[in-house]
Parts: sequence; structure tokens; C-alpha cells
Amino acid sequence: MGKFMRAAYLRVVLHGIIVCLLTIMASTAFAEDIDYSQQSNWAYYGIGDAAEKPADLFIVCPTVDMGRQGNRVISLADEKMRGKFVGALNMERGIYEENTRMFAPYYRQVAFPVYDLSPVEQEKYLSQAYADVREAFRYYLENLNEGRPIVLAGFSQGADMTLRLMKGFFDDKALQEKLVAAYAIGWRLTEEEVKEYPWLRIAQGERDTGVIIIYNTEKVGVEESKMIPRGVKTLAVNPLNWRQDSEPAGKELNLGGCFTTYSGAIKEEIPEITGAYIDEKRGSLIVTDIWGPRFPKALTGKGSYHVYDFQFFFRNLQKNVGDRIEAYLESHESH
Repeated sequence: MGKFMRAAYLRVVLHGIIVCLLTIMASTAFAEDIDYSQQSNWAYYGIGDAAEKPADLFIVCPTVDMGRQGNRVISLADEKMRGKFVGALNMERGIYEENTRMFAPYYRQVAFPVYDLSPVEQEKYLSQAYADVREAFRYYLENLNEGRPIVLAGFSQGADMTLRLMKGFFDDKALQEKLVAAYAIGWRLTEEEVKEYPWLRIAQGERDTGVIIIYNTEKVGVEESKMIPRGVKTLAVNPLNWRQDSEPAGKELNLGGCFTTYSGAIKEEIPEITGAYIDEKRGSLIVTDIWGPRFPKALTGKGSYHVYDFQFFFRNLQKNVGDRIEAYLESHESH
């Protein structure tokens, strides 16, 4: 065997060993199932008076663990991480809480460094994280929903998990009838996926129901990010004009960007902060009036405003949740 063949063989063997180790590490982190009948395993558990809130919210937390200890899965035994988990949810709860009774499960989400792995290696961890979310949602449907309309929501990793729920559960016609909308903000969804899962429908306007609202915020000229890899085109909805095409929406349509704390308090609000349009090539949402140094872009790629995805459009999203719930109730009252 020549030296080049030996080197290639050793690379294959080494890769196999690494994959096996990753699989063992992932399975060890998920050795026991989470018991979602225990209220302590929920970050939000029925927050809001059901008599006053016409719909339920099932919301999935974004990534909060940066993996600085070398870990690839969050430790839910770490009280500091559990605090960050609730804090991250609180940052976006103001979009939904006026009209919904809120549920959010703790789940063994992946830590940020997982997104630097290959897609195959990422999926070993993400599929395990989804197994927790899936079980929590199943428990919610069977024991907590009480026949109420459902709003699904998630940002970033939470949006990925929300789309997985849509793929895994909502081929059921009865469940489709319960869905007000799914807000999967800060992730991607391709035309190929919609063809594979035809019950996934992207919002066509501001009041249609049973639909998905999805977008990723970027600066003009970006060619890749962790959310939208190079060569991928995602579907998107512009949260200012609720269109899927590239029609620009001026900043006068922006009801207010809100920048929130871990308590959920709004520390700053900027009316008409930016306009936006959908990029025809990537499907990203291009913001037209953001000054870079004021809102630094980091972590997810140069030119990506991912961390501000819901904050730039906070008031529009907040109003839209109410509008879609109202439209849902009106359509179901007439039946």
C-alpha cells in the first residue's frame, strides 16, 4: 500500500472513530428521558389566564449555551443555564403574551459550537434535542391543550425545532385546524422541503391562518451565514408588508423595534427603525436603514443581523399575533 493510500485509509478510519465518539457523547447526554408531567421541566407552564387568553402558545427557546466548557449539549442541571433559558424566552414573550396562555419546555438544546460541525454531525445532536421538544409537544397536546387554538413559535434553534414540529405533527387534519400560525423566525425553509411536506404553507398575507412566518435578517450583499448557507435559498415573509416577493417595505411601516432584557422589559424602543425587502437570490430579509456600528453583526456570519431578527420588527410581530388570532376566531365562529 502506497503512502498516499495509507494516508487516505487512516483519514477514513479516524473519521469513523470521531463519528462513533460523537454518537456516544450525544447518546450519553440524553441517557434519560425528560418527564414532562413534572411542571419543573417547563420554563413556562400555562402562564396566562385561559379565560382571558383566546389561544395557547407553545414556544421553543433559542440557543443560550455558548459551549465554553467544551460541551455540545446544554446541562439542565446547571441553574445558571436554566436562568438563561428563561431569560431568552422572556426577551420575545412580549410578542405573544397579550393573547396567549404560554407553554415552553426545557429541552436539551445544542450548544453553539455544534453549528460549526458538518451537517451530518450537527444532526446527531439536533435530532436528540428535537426528541425532547417532540415529547414535550406530545404531552402538551394530550394533557394541557384542552382543545384550544395553538400558536407555535421559536427563534433560531427554536425556529428549527418549530419547523420540525410542523413536519412531524401537522399532517394531521385535526391538528391543522387548531393552528393559528407558526412563527419560525431566524431559520430557513426551502421549496424542496415544502414539496416534501405539502402541509407547510407560508403566509400569503397578514391574516391568513395555519401558516408559517419565517425570515432571516441580513445586510445587503451577504452570500452565506449559519442560518442560510451559501447556495441555499430560503422562503421568507416580510414582516412589514407580509409579502413573499421582493417588494420593498419602507420604514414608515415599521411600528417599532424593541430591545428587551432577560426580564422581558423593553430597554429601548425605536419607531420606524428600518424598512426591509426580500432578497430574490437568497430569500433573506434585507434591512435598509440599519447603521452597522449601532447594531454589530457577529456570531452567525458577516452581515447577518440574526440576533435582532425579532427585535427589529417587534411591534409588527406583536400586532400580527393578535390579528391572526382574531382572524382564526372569526373564521371558526362562522363554521
